[in-house]
Amino acid sequence: MAITVRRLTQRRDLGLSIVAGLEGADRVIDWAHAIELADPTPWLAGGELVMTTGLQIGTEADEQFEYVAGLVQAGTVALAFDTGTTFDRVPDGIRSAGDELGLPILAVPASTPFIAITRAVIDELTADQVRGVQRVVDQQENFARATLRGGIPAVISALGRALSSTVAVIDTDDRVLAVHGPDSARVIRLARRMADSARSRSGRRQTSKVVADDEGYCTIQSVSAAQEQHGYLAVSSTEPLPSSDRLLVAHAVSLVSIELGKPAKVVDTEQRLRAAVTQALLSLGDDLDVSLLRYFGFDADSRIAAIVLTNVGPLLAAERQTAAALAGHATPYLMTPTANELTIIVPAERSLEIGSQLQQQVSAQLQRTLGGGLGLPAPIVAAALSVRQATAAMRAGRSRTGQLVNFADLGTFSLLLGSQSAEELHTLEQSMLGALDVYDATHPASSSLVATLTAFLEHNGQTEVAAATLGIHRHTMRNRLNKVVELTGRDINSAHVRAELWIAVKARELLGTIQEAP
Repeated sequence: MAITVRRLTQRRDLGLSIVAGLEGADRVIDWAHAIELADPTPWLAGGELVMTTGLQIGTEADEQFEYVAGLVQAGTVALAFDTGTTFDRVPDGIRSAGDELGLPILAVPASTPFIAITRAVIDELTADQVRGVQRVVDQQENFARATLRGGIPAVISALGRALSSTVAVIDTDDRVLAVHGPDSARVIRLARRMADSARSRSGRRQTSKVVADDEGYCTIQSVSAAQEQHGYLAVSSTEPLPSSDRLLVAHAVSLVSIELGKPAKVVDTEQRLRAAVTQALLSLGDDLDVSLLRYFGFDADSRIAAIVLTNVGPLLAAERQTAAALAGHATPYLMTPTANELTIIVPAERSLEIGSQLQQQVSAQLQRTLGGGLGLPAPIVAAALSVRQATAAMRAGRSRTGQLVNFADLGTFSLLLGSQSAEELHTLEQSMLGALDVYDATHPASSSLVATLTAFLEHNGQTEVAAATLGIHRHTMRNRLNKVVELTGRDINSAHVRAELWIAVKARELLGTIQEAP
């Protein structure tokens, strides 16, 4: 925290008090300087706390006003006036000038030497510098972790949060690679203006620039690697960036440069490794070496949820677009392709948000309508279960074009069926409906016994309503239901039996969607 005039007076060991110019008490002190000249301004750079015993301030109020006015014009932060050497109190002329010109006037007791004030200011400035350096180091580590987890969008978001600023990065073709913050339109426009200016000039390119306009400042730096220009990074601010913030910007530029300079082979190798780790996780579960997960931002205690996207088309393009969209969310992820699908594993707490946006973003980029399913949260070692749930949700929702179906919203499917294999579903539905299938095969009719039973269950056992739905007479409906009772040996008036039969019907429906999958 910077040392201000007010904070300095709160040091009890110094005994300072503000006797005039209170409105400037929150000014930041850059240095403390004792000087006994009638006109000290040639030796002041601005930002100082000037200390004086009053030897050369003059005896008249006009002279004292001119002395204070000179300090104000030189950018002095405050005047500390000794009350134990030349004067026993701060002169009225100095006080009046301080109030009129807004310069804080501090009364220094006789017991406080100027060296004690100087030491206090220096100690605070040093501590502030140490805090600033530590902040830079901490943020640099944060940027590195963000880059590993989410690439360029993640590091840009981290920089924007660290500086409380809008940050954008564009490539040499003016495409926006990542942006963070509310002032994005202005920042992107200024970055593109610098890119256009660089293209119009021959010779050495401009590497950095600070633009000032009515809305503040914008610091723009070029992004390059191996002497090749890759783009520009721009940061908005209300004031020129201090040195510590400029260091953070430079570090972010370096990380973005590394990411943009990655050879395509490195990117492809990284994706192949990600897919291999994902497949190993799904097959090995808790037998997987957790150190492999840490490389992709997870650990053994992570809770995840699976997303399955279908109808993705050519897998290479789908993987690249999905990876780019996930990078924009600045989140760790695992991903592997299977047939016409992509299986993605993300942190559980953001899975619903990421899944919905991912389906829309990738659909737009690939120009095709993607379907998808979202599994329930699970420990990462149980990722295979969440994947089965996501797959079941995706298949159950094939009729919901362009939607991501949440397994938790599937009712009976979600609770009992979604995690079952095709063999298990087949066994379940045949145990209840197999005898009806055999009868239907040898007694063809306009409505099978299975269809009759389904209508009966769907209409909560209301025989006449079910019969009307099937287009048959109520007596025919009752006769078929009696045959269902005879063949299954179950009392369909029992709520327990109806529940079992309903689960069997739903198992058959889900099995049908699995068998239809490409």
